[in-house]
Formats: sequence, structure tokens, C-alpha cells
Amino acid sequence: MIEFTEASVVYPNGFRALDKVSLTIEDGEFVVVVGLSGAGKSTLLRAVNGLVPIVEGSVKVHGQEVVGATAAELRELRSRIGMIFQTFNLVNRATVVSNVMMGRLSKVPRWRSILGMWPAQDKELALQALERVGIVEKTYERASNLSGGQQQRVGIARALAQEPTVILADEPVASLDPVTSHMVMRDLQRINRELNITTLINLHFLDLARQYGKRLIGLRDGKLVYDGDINDVDDDQFREIYGRAITPDDLLEGAEA
Repeated sequence: MIEFTEASVVYPNGFRALDKVSLTIEDGEFVVVVGLSGAGKSTLLRAVNGLVPIVEGSVKVHGQEVVGATAAELRELRSRIGMIFQTFNLVNRATVVSNVMMGRLSKVPRWRSILGMWPAQDKELALQALERVGIVEKTYERASNLSGGQQQRVGIARALAQEPTVILADEPVASLDPVTSHMVMRDLQRINRELNITTLINLHFLDLARQYGKRLIGLRDGKLVYDGDINDVDDDQFREIYGRAITPDDLLEGAEA
């Protein structure tokens, strides 16, 4: 499904954000990525859909090479990859359903989206996505009127409206309170199980990673330092990933305090 082979990313300032990373993520896996800020977590996700360029090595999705892909090839690839952001990235003045319909932009003629004349089947997909995340009753409310957790659920519904084969979630609970964080993680876990959508999630909080993750990828200074079953990870291995002792700020409940 997703294959990194000796993949490296170097930013214009010379910072090496990924350093010869090799890993394979199989169809339908639920994978959690952890590491300190700057470890390469977001870069890893954005390399999957070509938002950051690989300077060495290879990244393939569905067998398609991302490195060197044309603009048309990248558009087609991204249409099958749903992205969920820490900051939600909603149009606040628009309704909830209008935000979810943005997930259909690659599927309909541009004039339809500009005029808001979405096909009936696309509207139905949007409503189904909202129902799946439990906020269909908010369909016609403005996004700005929603709580942070509700806005993130709209973000998940927008990704689902793409009918993706892959979901990338970049720190999806970093802006949320503990109760809402668990709700969002349960949504993502359930969607993965019910729809078999390959899901790759960046998390800062280790207790959330332990509770919801199955396979754990640990990054440190752009290097892959752990890849395995999260049930096999002990505190010493977390310290190896982070390069320091674990602090309360690394835990959701600790951060709350």
C-alpha cells in the first residue's frame, strides 16, 4: 500500500527532516507515528501525498511512484488520500455540509462546486460521512458555531467524503481536550476497522498511542528508530525514541494537569 525505500527529505535551509527511511505499510493497517517535535512525523505524512519532495530514495502508494510524479498524477493520487489536520482547515463561514462536500472537489466538474450544484449522490456521501462521525444533526450549521471536537469530526467527514483508500491524520487531537481527544481517536479507530482504510496518525501523547495504536513507528532526528507492535514497547524504548526521559507533557492526562 505505502512503501518508503531509503527516503530522505532535505529542506532548503539544509535541515534533514527524513533520513533514509525505509518501511512498508500494508493495506488496512492502523499505524501511529510518535517522536519529538522536529523528528519528522509531519514530513513523513506529507511525503506520502507528495506535499514535500523526496530528494533521495523512493515513496510508492498503490504501487505508484510519488517521486517525480507529474501534476496530473499527484492530483489523482491525492484524490484517494484523505488528510486530517491539527487546525481543522475548515471554511468557518460555510455550513458543515459545504465543508464536507469539499472532499468531492476532485470528483465533479469545477462549475458545479463554484455554483454549489453538487450531484445528489455526492450530497448523500457527505451526509453518510457526517452520520458516521455522529454529527449529522449539525449538517446545516456554520462551521464557526461548532466546538473544536465537532470541527475535527467535520474534518474527518470531509476526508471520508473522498472515499479514500488512505487517511493521513497529522496531530488530529493536539488542539483538543482529553475527553474530545478520546472521541476523535475512537472515531478514527472505528473507521479503520469498519472501512479497512489504511490510517497513518501522528501523535504526541504516548498514552493515546498505547491505547489506540497497534503498530508504532518511532522517529528521532528524521531516522526510523522503532517499528513494531505497540504492545511490545516499554518505557525504555519510548525514552530511546524521544532521546530523553518521558515527561508529563508527553501524556494526555499529564498535559491536562
